[in-house]
Amino acid sequence: MIDAKTATTIDRETLTITFQRRFGVARELVFEAWTKPEQVAHWWDPSGTPLAECEIDARPGGAFKFVNRGDAHSPPFAGTYRAVERPSLLVFDALGALGTVRLEIADVGTRMTVTIRCGSEEHLDHFVKLGVADGTDRTLDNLVAYLARA
Repeated sequence: MIDAKTATTIDRETLTITFQRRFGVARELVFEAWTKPEQVAHWWDPSGTPLAECEIDARPGGAFKFVNRGDAHSPPFAGTYRAVERPSLLVFDALGALGTVRLEIADVGTRMTVTIRCGSEEHLDHFVKLGVADGTDRTLDNLVAYLARA
């Protein structure tokens, strides 16, 4: 079984937005859902609409680009991987922030922690104003639903 969201926090002291989820599946499957374009394309957009374009080169220095369909609510999400440690860690730069996806073995399944670290208070405030926390929450809920169907 896959659990719903467990926590989302905005920490102004560390300039981070943190999301946590628990999955009743192996972390290898969660890692693949983050790194295989054919999988990411199905859950990434917060609206639940499949992506128009999804490119992933999952290696340190490799790039990714996710493009929403039609009159999308946001510009393409693109960045570069700093670290890729299968099946436990992704670290990437995107939109001027540092993103981290950490996958840990839990009692049953996987515990996932996603962090977005901003470079300044203004950057964090801008992300909050744009609704990045809510959008990412919906995106990660899509991941939960995607893995439940898989």
